[in-house]
Amino acid sequence: MAKEQPPQRKQAWMPLQKRRTESNTKVKLTRCGKITLGIIIIVIAVVIIGLIVHFVTYGKTSCYYHISFKANNVDYDRKFEKPYSQEYVDLNKKIVSLINETFHGSKLRRQYVKSHVVQVSRAKGKVVIHSVLKFIFCFKNKAAKFRDRIETILYQKLNGETGCLNIDSSSLRVSDIEMSTAENLLNTCCGLRTITFSGNRIAGGTDAKEGEWPWQASLQQNSVHRCGATLISNYWLVTAAHCFIRSSDPQKWNVSFGLLLSDPQAQRNIKNIIIHEDYHYPAHENDIAIVNLSSPILYTSNIRRVCLPEANYTLPPNSDVVVTGWGTSKTDGTIPNILQKGAVKIIDNETCNNEKIYSGVITPGMLCAGFLTGKVDACQGDSGGPLVMADQKGIWFLVGIVSWGDECALPNKPGVYTRVAYYRDWITAKTGL
Repeated sequence: MAKEQPPQRKQAWMPLQKRRTESNTKVKLTRCGKITLGIIIIVIAVVIIGLIVHFVTYGKTSCYYHISFKANNVDYDRKFEKPYSQEYVDLNKKIVSLINETFHGSKLRRQYVKSHVVQVSRAKGKVVIHSVLKFIFCFKNKAAKFRDRIETILYQKLNGETGCLNIDSSSLRVSDIEMSTAENLLNTCCGLRTITFSGNRIAGGTDAKEGEWPWQASLQQNSVHRCGATLISNYWLVTAAHCFIRSSDPQKWNVSFGLLLSDPQAQRNIKNIIIHEDYHYPAHENDIAIVNLSSPILYTSNIRRVCLPEANYTLPPNSDVVVTGWGTSKTDGTIPNILQKGAVKIIDNETCNNEKIYSGVITPGMLCAGFLTGKVDACQGDSGGPLVMADQKGIWFLVGIVSWGDECALPNKPGVYTRVAYYRDWITAKTGL
């Protein structure tokens, strides 16, 4: 309904000449105001452009530093070499807490972002801590002065109260580090993610989220997705041997990383493909291969490595595990563009070898995962991809590699995976990891 219009106010009578004079005056004032406003806008635009140029050239940005210092009361232990060990986790927690306390109580508290222990080395039986620190709003043209402030704040703290840590303040070293290298180190810990898992199945289709499974990779032949793979270091991936039945020429393969096949975050060529020497198609035993990248992939918040289990790693029946990949949602289906995820359960080998299931063909180097009722399973195109499990600390381990199965998601036909722990020593022998 239209609003009722208010009655028009009648204009008081005045001589025609007088009205014209007022009208002309108003026009002149309006034009003058427009000219002044235009000048102001131009001046503001020039100032803004100048500020942008200044920001790009001399402005604020993120900055990163590598620091190291010796802890006199912490004996070196080889367990510190494993970033998922309880010893490493506990030490990292103490160091990060100390550094957080140092900068949160300083004048740089608004610029300090985070720190992380990236290495623990040895010096005369004691540990030397290597950490990376991240700050924001750093002036490029005052980098040296900013680094000196950081060093002074740290030195004063390490000379004072450091809790249960006895730090040798004279051993403190602070140096600049490039952003890409620093982010790689900040994200170097295996098995960690930036978001929490949610969802249920691959066969049937549940989209993953950005960064949810940062170790997932796509093995592509002539730029077409063929298999999944799992990142275990900057240079190495683990996958299934049967992916290379038709061709094992590294020059015909490449690897992509990211959530979408159509828009990868990073891509790499392959230097070498190492297939288990005892794998013989069409048999399923020893279905494992490793891929050596031609150049390292740097870790980011969305590209990270998974942890490898020890050789004695055990998987209790009914354990919760997750399989991921770009496989089809059903037998002979189409390949999705978005990475898929599925939560399944470990089925013990004895059950899986039941006559109604796989009738004794499951060997110690294999494991079964899924549901005897079917519905959730890996499928075509998921081969070589990861089956992962989180420990009590929320760190994810690669426990299986998608290997084979009887079609997809059928009752009494769960997915069969290569058991990674069984081949842990083989992986070490080939990669040194």
